[in-house]
Amino acid sequence: MSSADEIIKEIPGLVRVFKDGRFQKFHVPDIVPAGVDPSSGVNSKDVVFSPENNLSARLYIPKTTTPPNHNKLPLLIFFHGGAFVIESAASSNYHNFLNLVVAESNVVAVSVDYRLAPEFPLPVAYEDSWEAIKWVAEHANGNGPDPWINEYADLQNIFLAGDSAGGNIAHHMAIRVGSDTLEGLRFRGAILLHPYFWGKERVGKESDSIEPGVIGNLDELWSLVHPGSSGADDPLINPGMDPKIAGMGCSKILVCVGGNDFMRERNLYYKQVIEKSVWKGELEVVEDKGEGHVFFLLNPSSPNACTLRTRICTFINN
Repeated sequence: MSSADEIIKEIPGLVRVFKDGRFQKFHVPDIVPAGVDPSSGVNSKDVVFSPENNLSARLYIPKTTTPPNHNKLPLLIFFHGGAFVIESAASSNYHNFLNLVVAESNVVAVSVDYRLAPEFPLPVAYEDSWEAIKWVAEHANGNGPDPWINEYADLQNIFLAGDSAGGNIAHHMAIRVGSDTLEGLRFRGAILLHPYFWGKERVGKESDSIEPGVIGNLDELWSLVHPGSSGADDPLINPGMDPKIAGMGCSKILVCVGGNDFMRERNLYYKQVIEKSVWKGELEVVEDKGEGHVFFLLNPSSPNACTLRTRICTFINN
């Protein structure tokens, strides 16, 4: 083996990095095309929101937009998970999930495809996600670049959402819309599905519930995706260290927790952090007993996955 082929870092099941800077990702997403979903009637299409960086999003509209029934609908801006390293808005997991959410919650959705680490280390994913939100803001006067957003989306009724790393992004976008005002947009809530947070000190029962090897991998993962970070207590990964958390620009947050998720204790700690802050919104935390990380993507027809989507629908439409 040449020195260039020497492995300098490996996150099992996720990515391997070689001494010469090459990397190998162990998961290749199953990319599916946009279009009409035959089971729900949801229609989707891909749009470029940043030509400079070739950034795209997948847009979804429900069957109810068909005249004469349609009114302006809530807008869900969704950020996919994948540890900031893998996955895509166009993968079958996320495409199928968004079809179900859009149909059941009767919303318009923008599913953002941000750039991934280690090719594009953080904070690139956050900046790409913010670019997508600014692109949505271009439609505030009803004359933006995309007709679906112009015609169908209620920009006074916007929700930010994401799972795992995407839940982390949704959290930070909720903070950013609280400080960087976008004219004509109103963000009502954030939906964090098994959000990816971490920290140097163990919280709750984390020391007992997570194997030491997994803890080491999570530390290594953060240093890989954000090599310029101050470490695991960086406010980007540890909300408890973020003085900006009280400034979130939405009035309610839904956090969904998996009972058997390795992120369970960290997600429950997030509840404590929010409650100790001076943020005045409403926080709802719900745990699905016995379920692992992002189970709702892997087994979407299970009773708990259906209940989770109903929870999302209720949160958006009440």
